[in-house]
Amino acid sequence: MDQKTLRVWKRTLNIEKRVLASGGHLVNQQKNQQNRGIGFWSATAIGVGGMVGGGIFAVLGLAVQLAKGGTPVAFLLGGTIAMITSYSYARLSVTYPSRGGTVEFLNRAFGTGIITGGLNILLWISYIVMISLYAYAFGSYGASFLPQNLQPVWKHVFITGIVILLTGLNTLSASIVGKAEEWIVIFKVAILFLFIIAGIWTVDSSRIQLQTWAHPLQLVVGGMIIFLAYEGFELIANTTEEIKDQKERKRLPLAYYTSVGLVMFLYIMVALVTVGNLPYDQIIAAEDYALAASARPFLGNAGFTLIAIAALLSTTSAINASLYGAARVSYIIAKEGELPEVLEHRVWNRPTEGLLITTGLALLLANLFDLSSIAIMGSAGFLLIFSAVNMANARLYKKTKSNRLIPVAGAIVCLMALIILVSSTAGSLRDIGILAVMIGSSFAIEYAYRKLSKREIQPLPDIMELD
Repeated sequence: MDQKTLRVWKRTLNIEKRVLASGGHLVNQQKNQQNRGIGFWSATAIGVGGMVGGGIFAVLGLAVQLAKGGTPVAFLLGGTIAMITSYSYARLSVTYPSRGGTVEFLNRAFGTGIITGGLNILLWISYIVMISLYAYAFGSYGASFLPQNLQPVWKHVFITGIVILLTGLNTLSASIVGKAEEWIVIFKVAILFLFIIAGIWTVDSSRIQLQTWAHPLQLVVGGMIIFLAYEGFELIANTTEEIKDQKERKRLPLAYYTSVGLVMFLYIMVALVTVGNLPYDQIIAAEDYALAASARPFLGNAGFTLIAIAALLSTTSAINASLYGAARVSYIIAKEGELPEVLEHRVWNRPTEGLLITTGLALLLANLFDLSSIAIMGSAGFLLIFSAVNMANARLYKKTKSNRLIPVAGAIVCLMALIILVSSTAGSLRDIGILAVMIGSSFAIEYAYRKLSKREIQPLPDIMELD
């Protein structure tokens, strides 16, 4: 990564610290940046930074377990769905520049009815799942430094400790960790490129040949389960109001496609180096911290330590960002009248009730469920939401000047992927039950609350109200 690129990341990734209402991510941007606006490279950096979070550190081992030598193909499949969906986000962002992002797009297309309200609640729940995934990964990488017999217990100690610690920091001052966010993003991306450059020379091609691939259906299942690693490109939608130059705004779609394309390349290469350097049984044995384990053959113990530290920093920033943002998603939904008024209450100018509820639910998920179940929940939630966004663009295609076939295809692909993902859990009644409760409760809560509360649905609040 050259100096010019590093300067672009340093200058632009502060924007990633704003609370993005639809994505539930932490962004803590300074007012002078609002006045200056952002451009193509800034938007691209936001998308890349949003995707390359804790996901790749958490799900790589799971992907190898499912797809084996075809793991790069599984990441390609997941990235293809993200790329198709990015078309809808790009067209909607240009037409409806708003800090509201996904929530705003759904409201524009479908109004503020029960379906939209249910999807908004599902969005909040999906980000709670993402917090639990990041916490699980943090606990796994943290415990990897300890003797094998101590790892199961200490993993849960680390899971609980990091979530409680960051909840406390968010209650006091979200900016404490936020100030380090830009350097964490630069560091983790640089480490992944180092991993690729160092490891590509020692790849054993026999481990990635066609006969080593899992069954085609299993490849697809693998791609769908790790799809959540691509969640984050939608953050670009929340920056459109900051793009002052009309020429730059016209280049916004290119920022979407560039960010998704770059991350696809990064993930595919990481997967290639992983399966090409470490036998599958060893990757699966180290499933929860596979990326660090796969660095050991060509970088030694120092490589394991470096990747593990990168994972700890990355998952810490991801937990912090998602905690801060998910609490505000609950606040915004409550302000709209789709959740109880208690979530509108603020302590020290922060929506503390929403933060504490988010924390409690995330701790339960991270400590009670395994990595596969958490990944399935996260991917299923975002596949359904992204399908709805594609449908929104298909409905508004005249206003967004879109080729209607693309969002229709995107909606169908997302729904098919969701069906395949659910079908893959057919042997696990527990996972099916979890998905049914997660999705069903989102709409059931919305319906019941509207009936019981009689609260009127309000227009989407300006996110500046949260500053």
